[in-house]
Amino acid sequence: MAIWKKDISLENLNKTSEDTMVEHLGIVFTAFDEKSISGTMPVDKRTHQPLGLLHGGASVVLAETLGSVAANFAVDEGKYCVGLDINANHVRAVRSGTVTGRATAVHIGATTHVWAIEITDERDRLVCTCRLTIAVLKKKRN
Repeated sequence: MAIWKKDISLENLNKTSEDTMVEHLGIVFTAFDEKSISGTMPVDKRTHQPLGLLHGGASVVLAETLGSVAANFAVDEGKYCVGLDINANHVRAVRSGTVTGRATAVHIGATTHVWAIEITDERDRLVCTCRLTIAVLKKKRN
């Protein structure tokens, strides 16, 4: 059974990135299923640290993007989600190519979500593993 409570499509997911850091870094949503969302990010001058490796902060941006957007599609219309805490373990260096992240819900509650995000390289080797805690908030009425 799908966890999504809003109309989810790759077009809708990618619209969330327009005119943001997500678009600037080249992050693209590429797939979703009943319980997860995936996306890619290039490893290039936009995402490198000074030694020419994928910047750990860029990996965290990919992870938080996937988890936060997923959380926002998994709540009712009167609610929205924001990141509360993120933990990242960087386990493999990447110099070029593309990395792929997949966000999967660990817990979906009324006031918090927990998402696990795994980022892999083009050979499907783990690059970074993250855990994102999300706050679920009510939209204020005007």
